[in-house]
Amino acid sequence: MLARQLLATMVACSGLSFATTLAQTPPCPEAPKGHEPALWQKAWALHHQALVVDTHIDTTTRILDQGFDMGPRAADGHVDLPRAKEGGLDAAFYSIYVDSRFYGDEQALFANAPTSINDDWLRPREPGAANGSARRALMMIDGLVRTAERHPLRMTLCTSADELVATVAAGRHAALMGIEGGHAIEGDLGLLRLFHRLGIRYMTLTHTNHNEFADSCAPADPRWRGLNKLGVKVVREMNRLGVMVDVSHVSDATFADVMRTTRAPVICSHSSLRALCAHPRNITDDMLKAIGQNGGAVMINYNCGFLDGDYAKARSGEATRRIQEKAARDALAADSDELRRALANLDARFPPAPRPPLAKLVEHVLRAIAIAGPDHVGLGSDFDGVPCVPEGMDDATFLPRLTYALLAAGQSEATVGKVLGGNIVRVLRAVEAKALELRRDAPECNDGRVDSEPLVR
Repeated sequence: MLARQLLATMVACSGLSFATTLAQTPPCPEAPKGHEPALWQKAWALHHQALVVDTHIDTTTRILDQGFDMGPRAADGHVDLPRAKEGGLDAAFYSIYVDSRFYGDEQALFANAPTSINDDWLRPREPGAANGSARRALMMIDGLVRTAERHPLRMTLCTSADELVATVAAGRHAALMGIEGGHAIEGDLGLLRLFHRLGIRYMTLTHTNHNEFADSCAPADPRWRGLNKLGVKVVREMNRLGVMVDVSHVSDATFADVMRTTRAPVICSHSSLRALCAHPRNITDDMLKAIGQNGGAVMINYNCGFLDGDYAKARSGEATRRIQEKAARDALAADSDELRRALANLDARFPPAPRPPLAKLVEHVLRAIAIAGPDHVGLGSDFDGVPCVPEGMDDATFLPRLTYALLAAGQSEATVGKVLGGNIVRVLRAVEAKALELRRDAPECNDGRVDSEPLVR
């Protein structure tokens, strides 16, 4: 075992693509329809010899809310351990996803500490909404920990690039964790440090809501116009700890503030390109260039609605359809001819949007490579967190088809290896190195007097 770990570390430190030379490449299946057999065999071998890492998978939500077991092969969803192995998915950052519904504000409850430990805390009349964000994140972490403990011979929780590489070299699936939704720390830098100690290695600064320190891209009206003073502390403390700063979901102003603040490379853990699909969740070409110059990486999201503007437009009518279907069901008798005719009419007016092809995903990857550079692009599927993925990328077992498509598009084997996983390992190492450099810096601390003040720009 020690020899394997040493070899894995040597390969990882060499700066070359990781190759699973310790294990046999699985037999190559027959080329899928439309795939040239010789290139398919080449792609299959490259894919299974490369280190393949996905930076954003939401299977943790299934684990926590549905009691999902990753051990056996499932008939639904996108990821489990058998399908990860079949698809050559060596490692993944599992999302510690905290939905915006858990966001609240308990600050008033802690505004005035008692003068004596024998006195009770003051109880304001309106303490604010109960804030379950940190608790939800802890429950998510527990779910993934329980999964890894349930399958110790197949899966290992990792907290560093070295551990990731050594785990894969030992033939096990490497699981890492990233928080999605910065409100999980409830504006508390101490909670950020505790989550780091529990294994969190990136944090998406926002989700679909503004929070205590940063603006999201989702609400139309800004709260802070980017980061506030606490947000600057959050980014700097993440740098000090070695937690990658994730700018997926943030507003354009927040992105700009992060890039002015960070002392380490940043990532987009699961974002696609706005030039190809004009969704505010996607990033611009200028953002791509900035992340490349910063030494970070952009991980392309597989969500159909972020890849294809036509698909997103077709889906926009679904809300209207749901409203009209509910009205019809409320007004008409169940199993009546009238209801059947009404539903058939809705089906005709609102046909399901066809999934975009895999070529749409490849188009985003290729453009990102062209603009940011081959060292700054990766994969962040959003598997098990989105309602639609492209045709030809139905679940983790289809990943070798992406490798084939990139080779077919003229990308070198070295570039494909970087995109599959080499780039994110490099970024993680760079963030770890910066944290080591900053280890003697004093930790950032909350200051309620100034934290919520806007930045002077």
